[in-house]
Amino acid sequence: MFAPRSNERAGPGGEDTSRFPSSYYAATSGPPIDAPALDGDGVSDFCVIGGGFAGLGAALALARMGRTVRLVEMGPIGWGASGRNGGQVHVGWHQEQPWLEQKLGLETARQMWRAALEARDHLDTLIALDPDACDYRQGLVHADHRAGNVTATHAHVAMMRDRYGYDSLTLVSRDEMRATIASDDYHGGSFDARGGHLHPLKLAQAMARAAQAAGAMLHVQTRCTALRQSADGWHVTTPHGTIRAGQVLDATGAYARALVPQGDARVLPINNYIATTAPLDPARAAGLIRNGAAVSDGRYVVYYFRMTPDHRLLFGGGESYGLGMPHDIAATVRPHMLRIFPQLADVAISHAWGGTLAISPNRLPFVIEPRPGLFALNGFSGVGVVLAPWLGRAIGQAMAGAVNSGYDLLRRLPSPRFPGGPWLRWPTQALAMQFMALRDRM
Repeated sequence: MFAPRSNERAGPGGEDTSRFPSSYYAATSGPPIDAPALDGDGVSDFCVIGGGFAGLGAALALARMGRTVRLVEMGPIGWGASGRNGGQVHVGWHQEQPWLEQKLGLETARQMWRAALEARDHLDTLIALDPDACDYRQGLVHADHRAGNVTATHAHVAMMRDRYGYDSLTLVSRDEMRATIASDDYHGGSFDARGGHLHPLKLAQAMARAAQAAGAMLHVQTRCTALRQSADGWHVTTPHGTIRAGQVLDATGAYARALVPQGDARVLPINNYIATTAPLDPARAAGLIRNGAAVSDGRYVVYYFRMTPDHRLLFGGGESYGLGMPHDIAATVRPHMLRIFPQLADVAISHAWGGTLAISPNRLPFVIEPRPGLFALNGFSGVGVVLAPWLGRAIGQAMAGAVNSGYDLLRRLPSPRFPGGPWLRWPTQALAMQFMALRDRM
């Protein structure tokens, strides 16, 4: 029996799960999804734990296949990382293709690239579910904060165009970068026309509505407190009742501590922070990022930023490795933002929030089946906007018996554990990441 210890209304870092954090996304996404908490016992073919992109992708796929599926989420739909992230549409995996070729072989690397493109196409179908198209806007700039990195970036662009035929990726020179981003911090980089940015909470809610329309039963404010296997399947225990299901998917990311210990040992939760400014004059906003694209830079602790439809700068910067969040998140993010845009010193912060993402040792997502009928999908390592919905769909289809390339590929990827197990992984990994963050500032 798997049984985490937690207060019903508090998340892993002590956050209130009864409502969204005070984010820009929560303020601009409309009312939460109308889904009741579980009330009494239930039975279904499948149970999905976690109402983020991966869990919703699985529930939507299962419901469209005519299977009975229930999804439980400890907060509102999209309460965790899926509804709080930077909204950046990144084509590919956290590791670049040369790394994948070296570690996994050329054929597997090519299969992973084809999968990444399929996942990107799948995202377009999900964006179309939302009346606002999830505020999607095209274009993702990679910006090098060190002049010495530009040559490697331009070589990467040439390799992706020549070896993989990816013509959407183009070079950005120093002059072009300075003409695009009103900052002296960057020296060149690249532009991906298939990348972009969107409103992640609108995406999660659009997926949830589609899953409900297909027949999935979603239960918010319903924390899974224990998993138990018996002769008749799996028992998903919550404070409001128990769901008996033939198969279970744990898609809780960094938020489920101790629910599936074998998954916990393969991820490290990291807190990341985002703020939005007060609305800017449209001309001033357009002058900061002149092509309207999202920007992600080359730091180990990445700075990522973009303009919202109402002309706010949304800026992500800073992270921590403990369970708690800073008391003043705006004060945490603001120095990072002013490092890139010192001209915004006179602008107020309107929203500031944090979220917790799960990174894996090799920064690749993984699926494990620690016991028959119990699956865990995790480790998106910051690139889940594109990959998580598609891989959730792939896992859902596979659980229902359908053969698909996404699940087969994911099962072949290595899924190492962090040294030291679920608890001793923290000190050494946090120290290593703090050292890399220090290098960013040198």
